[in-house]
Amino acid sequence: MTKQERVDFVINTLNQLYPSIPIPLDHKDPYTLLIAVLLSAQCTDVRVNQITPLLFAKADNPFDMIKLSIEEIREIIRPCGLSPMKSKGIYGLSHILIDQHDGQVPQTYEALEALPAVGHKTAAVVMSQAFGFPAFPVDTHIHRLMYRWNLTNGKNVVQTEKDAKRLFPEQIWNDLHLQMIWYGREYSPARGWDLEKDIITRTIGRASVLKAHPQYLK
Repeated sequence: MTKQERVDFVINTLNQLYPSIPIPLDHKDPYTLLIAVLLSAQCTDVRVNQITPLLFAKADNPFDMIKLSIEEIREIIRPCGLSPMKSKGIYGLSHILIDQHDGQVPQTYEALEALPAVGHKTAAVVMSQAFGFPAFPVDTHIHRLMYRWNLTNGKNVVQTEKDAKRLFPEQIWNDLHLQMIWYGREYSPARGWDLEKDIITRTIGRASVLKAHPQYLK
């Protein structure tokens, strides 16, 4: 297959598997999405979706969030991991949203990435899922799949994002990155990987992946 044929196969297969695409993180507005994505760092979406209702019952907007102490926030979000950093980030960004953005989540990468504990991936998720801007957030699943499918060199997530944006049409980025996340979880996980189940890698990436990196079978 040519690279374009591989790209087309990925798009067509994912559309067949995921004609409707659920949003992984429960939220009701840009602020609750921002907090949920922040909490998802090194934590499963399932766990985040268990914790956010507890947090949002007390504070689902920046004005109520700053009424809590960092320690109170930390205690609620502790099961998500990295709670010292995340609680300070949530408290700090809530203050900044109030002081600099009238309590609203900004709609630019620059403003989002200036918030405490908000990196490029978090900003990209908010830009795409909350505001509908074309974005291709690269998480561990997408980084792994792009490499297994021979669509990037696997050097780092920055390169993977550049390659994804170069290869896939901009108008499908927002749906495609979610489809890839679900596919990575269900068909091509990091652990317990079954190549016979992983139809995309088996079809377009298996030979070269295994030749170059047989450790992927471990």
